[in-house]
Amino acid sequence: MKITDVKTLVMGTSWRNLTFVTVETDEGISGISEARMVNRTDALLAYLNGVKHRHVIGNDPFNIEDLYLRMFRNDYGRAGEIVSTGISLIEIACWDIIGKVVNQPVYRLIGGACREKIKAYANGWYKVERTAEEFHAAAKEVIKKGYKALKFDPFGAGNYELEHDEKQRSISLVEAVRDAVGEDVEILVEMHGRFSPSTAVEIARELEPFKPSWVEEPVPPDNLAALAKAERKINIPVATGERLYNKYEYRELINMQAADILQPDITQTGGLLETKKIAAMGDMCYMLVAPHNVGGPVSTATSLHFAASTPNFKIQEHFNDFSESWVKEAAIGCPEVVDGYFSLPSGPGLGVTLNEDLIKEHPYRELFFNLWQDDWHRRQVEE
Repeated sequence: MKITDVKTLVMGTSWRNLTFVTVETDEGISGISEARMVNRTDALLAYLNGVKHRHVIGNDPFNIEDLYLRMFRNDYGRAGEIVSTGISLIEIACWDIIGKVVNQPVYRLIGGACREKIKAYANGWYKVERTAEEFHAAAKEVIKKGYKALKFDPFGAGNYELEHDEKQRSISLVEAVRDAVGEDVEILVEMHGRFSPSTAVEIARELEPFKPSWVEEPVPPDNLAALAKAERKINIPVATGERLYNKYEYRELINMQAADILQPDITQTGGLLETKKIAAMGDMCYMLVAPHNVGGPVSTATSLHFAASTPNFKIQEHFNDFSESWVKEAAIGCPEVVDGYFSLPSGPGLGVTLNEDLIKEHPYRELFFNLWQDDWHRRQVEE
């Protein structure tokens, strides 16, 4: 079996463009994948168009390790976000092909089931005005959907520190959410890499009464020593990793013991096999893994195969119950969240099929996603 082509489709939504990839073979079996690329979709498409001729077309989709190595190494330059995402898209689609050939779901090919169901947490639900009343009401709606965990970013614009009034406002939103959901629901607090170590520690201390299950990316991702400095003084579990793009970057994080929960994005770290390696590295230090997932139904299905087969998996991020209703319709077959859990995906392959006609009805959009603008939450409400 040989790969004959790599094709792309982009679907635009109010705040993200989703890139879908189809890898075709000479035996008529194709595999699919999908990723969300922040503000750089055009660059991703250009990379895929080039790399398919250099390293992909003409190769056996079963030779995943060799294909990854040549894409990662043989272009010489270091693989950042765009390259790692492109590699991931090819790798995941190859797993989909392999699963279809052997008529098995992917998770059975990468370790088999470690659990019977997969816990989910809701994200994207808090696109409301930043008031305690609005966050309280929105959190109540999440619980009505059956979720037993939810994540949110209560903070406004900030760079290393917050003004006193803004900090108190942010803390009040966390208090409102905890009051809305009660003690038995997990809340997860996103910091989006805004803060200096000292500010992160200070804010985390004020969050302790509300018992969040983690604080996420408390400092910018570029200096892991600064993260370790903060982690040593933060009494809440620290989660991070969505902006690390390969196992070598994770090695430094793990060696420093600078986090409790790893958050690799399977669509940006080289694919399923590389993310399994990252999880195994973390497992040696008793770290849990909660994959970052801001994509649509194919990205979610990919994450579920990883979750099903990874011993130190914790919980799965999910946006698509709180976005445009047609996003989930871009591919059929992805399990739904029921009473806070996904069921295991069914195969063969990833178990999902693209709805190309619907994707084409929602073309690429010119978007600029910037969490550090003061009006970000307002713009989300208007959209």
